Amino acid sequence: MSRVIALLVGVWEFVVGEDWRTAIGVVVALGLTALVAQAGNAAWWVMPIAVVALLALSLRRAARSAVRKR
Repeated sequence: MSRVIALLVGVWEFVVGEDWRTAIGVVVALGLTALVAQAGNAAWWVMPIAVVALLALSLRRAARSAVRKR
C-alpha cells in the first residue's frame, strides 16, 4: 500500500471512525455555521448545540445496541 493511500485511510478512520452518522452530522453543522455566519448573524451557538445533539444521538444508539446484545 502506498504511503498516500495509507495516509488517506488513516484520515478516514480518524474522521469517520465507527460512526459515520456523527461524521455527517458534524459536516452538516459546519455548513450550517458557515451559512449563518455568511448571513451576517452570530454563528457561535450552532456548534455547541450540534455537539450536544450529536452526542445525545450517539449515546442513544449505543444504549439501544447494548440492550439488544443482552
